Amino acid sequence: MITGRQIRAARGLLDWDAEELAQKAGLNRDTVFNIERGSVQARGGSIEKIAIAFLNSGVEFTENQGVRFKPDGIQVFEGEERFNNFYDFLYEHLKARGGDVCLSVTDERLLAKYRKNATIHYERMLDLYKRHIVKSFRILANKSNFGSTYPYNTYKWQPDASISPTAFYTFGDCLALISFDHDPAPYVVVIESAPIAESYRRSFDVAWAAAKEPPAQGGSS
Repeated sequence: MITGRQIRAARGLLDWDAEELAQKAGLNRDTVFNIERGSVQARGGSIEKIAIAFLNSGVEFTENQGVRFKPDGIQVFEGEERFNNFYDFLYEHLKARGGDVCLSVTDERLLAKYRKNATIHYERMLDLYKRHIVKSFRILANKSNFGSTYPYNTYKWQPDASISPTAFYTFGDCLALISFDHDPAPYVVVIESAPIAESYRRSFDVAWAAAKEPPAQGGSS
């Protein structure tokens, strides 16, 4: 959980006062002050709004109560709390740019294990699909609850995929590499590079063409 000290340090990096942070996060100034002082139990939604406001301005929170400017072109989301920030980034990027999404994952159930508010994720993706912002969402998996499909996604099965618990997404000009072996897990590195994303997308297309139709629900390698 982000601490008040981290929030004050992040404001200092951007030379923001509490009023400016409140405006960018969609909160009132008293809420921001109270969270920073620790005088109230911060709601998860308020903390998430604050984290997103800083991320959108180039500042991220790190382990051991750290704060830093994001490296240009690279973002790291480490641990379960930050995993949800990654999905916020995914959604905002797609909302702004649209296009196709490719997900290659050895065990898709690991995503559900660490992702909070899965219903919100599905609803947001479905909304983008219905508005024709997301054109397609293809999932190539070794293990998954294949029967749990949504109107926007399409599955194929890789029965001989590596058992290493990893995944990658391509979306827009981004590539997201995910490790579930990292401590703390998950560990997500997002690289904003159109050539790199396109290279992975082409590899995904080759694997997709060779993959099989999904087995019965709950099937695995």
